[in-house]
Amino acid sequence: MSEVLPAGLATTVLVPASSANLGPGFDSLGIALSLYDEIEVNTTESGLKVAVEGQGAGEVPLDGSHLVVRAIERGLAAGGAAAPGLIVQCHNKIPHSRGLGSSAAAAVAGLGVANGLLAKAGRAVLSDDVLVQLASEFEGHPDNAAASVLGGAVVSWSETSGATPIYAATRLDVHPDIKIVAAIPEEQSSTAHTRVLLPEAVTHVDARFNISRAALLTVALTARPDLLMTATEDRLHQPQRASAMPASADVLAYLRSQGVAAVLSGAGPAVLALTTVDLPDSAVKYAEDQGFSLVAMAVSAGVSVR
Repeated sequence: MSEVLPAGLATTVLVPASSANLGPGFDSLGIALSLYDEIEVNTTESGLKVAVEGQGAGEVPLDGSHLVVRAIERGLAAGGAAAPGLIVQCHNKIPHSRGLGSSAAAAVAGLGVANGLLAKAGRAVLSDDVLVQLASEFEGHPDNAAASVLGGAVVSWSETSGATPIYAATRLDVHPDIKIVAAIPEEQSSTAHTRVLLPEAVTHVDARFNISRAALLTVALTARPDLLMTATEDRLHQPQRASAMPASADVLAYLRSQGVAAVLSGAGPAVLALTTVDLPDSAVKYAEDQGFSLVAMAVSAGVSVR
């Protein structure tokens, strides 16, 4: 039976955005980015109040179906606890439906809140492995969720042979010379919409191509950034999604033509550039002329709780 936490507990969580796939690492590679949502939560005697400012305000539900609230409840239940009532304040900077891991960040934030409340109540907190598992259950794949939990770059995987999928990940420390620039359009795109564009089967040649690039990318990210151009090549999902987001495909192609290791960020439509030098002026102008905002980012640590 769950222990009901007392009213008057408070915790604040800062959760990073993330980019998944990074070209060849479909549903497995991810990286945490220095763009954050901040969630402030207080326990109360009863009831639920949700407020959202910034990204998603006026668009997301303000009741128990809000993803942050569902994740808080799931995390508390995993820790053998429940909250009598909650005030949840979301200060969002991560754009929604752009391929920057906003839904994974919301799930990780809610689980982080649960950990904060458990700690304030003197109870054992959930481990990073459990956080990755629970957050990935909301997502259906672990790449974004693991990046927001662990920080840095991540290699993640799923075990689906049993009744319940098992999700796991390990962190990679990114080479300090690597710089990140996100090109973010105004338009939105859902992962579900673009996932249906992917084929049911791929050729052995294309599978071999992506396996080699994904393996190489782990080396490029950690030790050999000079290999980023080759390591970010992909045949399994970016070409197939191009028709759904032609502006993103154009920006991606132009950046790569200028020697920039650019990839579709997650399911898009944002484009991520991985480089060791500043972007060429021509690349900046091209992206901005296509209606993209360029945002310089750093590799982030994982979710923080206070």
